[in-house]
Amino acid sequence: MIWIITAALISGIVLPYYLTFRKRQKHDMERRREAQLLGLDKPKGQFPMIDMALCIGCGSCVAVCPEGDVLGIVFGRATIINGLRCVGHGYCEKACPVGALKVGLGDIKTRADIPLMNEHNETTVPGIYIAGELGGLSLIRNAIDQGCMVIQRIVELEARATDPAIYDVIIVGAGPAGITAALAATKFNLRYKALDRQDPGGTILQYPRQKLVMTQPVDIPLHGQLKKEEYSKEFLLELWREIIVKHKLNINCGERVERVTKNGEIFDVTTIKGSYRARNIVLAMGRRGTPRKLGVPGEELPKTLYQLVDAQSYQNKHILVVGGGDSAVEAAVGLGRQTGNKVTISYRQSKFAKVKLKNEQRINELIAEKKIRPLFNSNVLEIREKTVLIKAGEDTIEIPNDFVFIFAGGEPPFKMLAEMGVAFGGEAKPIKPQDAPAPR
Repeated sequence: MIWIITAALISGIVLPYYLTFRKRQKHDMERRREAQLLGLDKPKGQFPMIDMALCIGCGSCVAVCPEGDVLGIVFGRATIINGLRCVGHGYCEKACPVGALKVGLGDIKTRADIPLMNEHNETTVPGIYIAGELGGLSLIRNAIDQGCMVIQRIVELEARATDPAIYDVIIVGAGPAGITAALAATKFNLRYKALDRQDPGGTILQYPRQKLVMTQPVDIPLHGQLKKEEYSKEFLLELWREIIVKHKLNINCGERVERVTKNGEIFDVTTIKGSYRARNIVLAMGRRGTPRKLGVPGEELPKTLYQLVDAQSYQNKHILVVGGGDSAVEAAVGLGRQTGNKVTISYRQSKFAKVKLKNEQRINELIAEKKIRPLFNSNVLEIREKTVLIKAGEDTIEIPNDFVFIFAGGEPPFKMLAEMGVAFGGEAKPIKPQDAPAPR
């Protein structure tokens, strides 16, 4: 009877668990091999740093990850599968019962695309601070926290200007980090000015209409708390406008900064409209910078665009979307859902591997419904008045076209930082502007 009961327990409990474990491990190993072949296992921004000595392989971190494909369990330990999909929510860190995981940037001393900073986000140039995604961490929560932190640090150091003609701090950028820094500067009675080449909002301005923006509960100085985990683009932009008006924030829009040079303890800031002097600089602009072009004939035609604001404005059109990241996929999905559109998406890789899981699922649904036509392993050769010439595999095809949307990334402001003297990872000295690291 004892052997029968033992066999029954093994058959009913242990064996199913073992088979499920083996099946999941095999699946995660295949995913990891595929990610390694595609170069996706090497994170480019924030990512989960796992202490293998502490990890017990419970899978809690895998279960709570909203991106669904960042982590997996291999040989009884958590491992990074698709590091590029990590956007830094930090849920995995909170879910780990033994504290074996932390979300961060790792050792930025070897990262040629991340400016070197100390624990207060001060760069290798004393008095120049970074807040927001330029430092490598995404999410509005991080931008807001860093905007507060750098201003708090300036106050702690009592790094104020004694000359009333010199600002205590100039903030470059008016996105979430820049606006928060301006609010914190107002709170601490600092003389400041914020400058932005466009309207307030930062990267959010480039998002499609009604796009949901992920954040986490966070306190905004002089305003209160953002309590939800998702807000629409329109809500956030309206919130920033209300805050700017209510607190009379000193923000100059449409004023691009061209140069920042240091003379002694004072910085000279030159813009397209004039010049300013400040004791401290907060760089709160994003990483995207100027949209990257394809460099193909016909790209200068008016029908070629680099951002999609309102998909509903395009109906009954032949549309080509170029790119395979989240921005390209979201644009293709938005356009593919409109009446009468025939959408083609051209991507140089063999699959959509660098996008969030939800975006991958959405575009695959529309591909299955034949509302979007994917052209993998393809490159645009020429944009013409009514058509586009594309190299797809070994074939060259010409498709009807009314609009082309290009999402090939952007040129980060690394050159500008290098000219200021800011050092990047890989070297302990400022890099030369012509040697600025290539954009990712």
